[in-house]
Amino acid sequence: MAAAPRRRPQSRTVLLDRVIEAFPLFRLSDSSDDAAVAYTTPDGGRWRVLPAPGERLPGTFDQDVYVELLRRFHEAGAPSDGTLSFTLHAFLRAMGRRVDGRTYEQLRAALARLERTVLESDGAWYDAAAQARPHARFTLLAAVAIDRRRFTDRDQLALFPALASNEPGDARVTLAHQLRDNIAAGHVSTLNAQKYAALSSPVARRLYRVLEAERAGDGDATWLLPLDQLAERLPLTQRFPSHLQRVLQPAHEMLLAAGLVRGARFVQDGRLWSVEYRF
Repeated sequence: MAAAPRRRPQSRTVLLDRVIEAFPLFRLSDSSDDAAVAYTTPDGGRWRVLPAPGERLPGTFDQDVYVELLRRFHEAGAPSDGTLSFTLHAFLRAMGRRVDGRTYEQLRAALARLERTVLESDGAWYDAAAQARPHARFTLLAAVAIDRRRFTDRDQLALFPALASNEPGDARVTLAHQLRDNIAAGHVSTLNAQKYAALSSPVARRLYRVLEAERAGDGDATWLLPLDQLAERLPLTQRFPSHLQRVLQPAHEMLLAAGLVRGARFVQDGRLWSVEYRF
């Protein structure tokens, strides 16, 4: 009897556009906040995240969906048209999420937000292929289509207990060419998907993303920046240094325990608070 084919292990590598990684995009809470996110770069570039009318900004679940999409894009060999196909069931399982009606709806809503939330840049986002910072306006996903299988097919699932948990829905999404072009040009930061998923805090996951973008960009052994500037990049709603430290300290401890940074500390110089990371 022929042996069953061995299941290929998932790729752990996630390649991300490191320009986008340096800017705020996902709210670090799943609130109903529908206010635009605005960020000004040190050299005067302007970046805005604009929710679709009547919708909230992408949040913590959306951040995890985004990372899983880019993991799949790399695993698929970076298809030239940027299109990925998957079942909602398999996608949630790969994220390590419970598979039920609630998470199916969360996933559908997250994909829709990633297609409809507009990213707008004036001199902030960098086009690596053109080596320029043009005016740009795009969404992370250029297209999303989710097909629900016919109700007759869904009724048949009850006859097969092994298949009863399978979601009768197939998704087909296309990543924006702006992301694909920068990744193809090698203007990337790299995450380990397993280490990302092991971080239990959305703030720690976001810090991991922004620190890897900084590490890939400068290659320095340390990164020191004012605390308020880090809060804008993540973004965090807290503004007082003591409040920011209370939010960031648990995330620092997770990153240190995972070996993702060698050091993380707050530095005070008079009334100015900064944070220093050692890679």
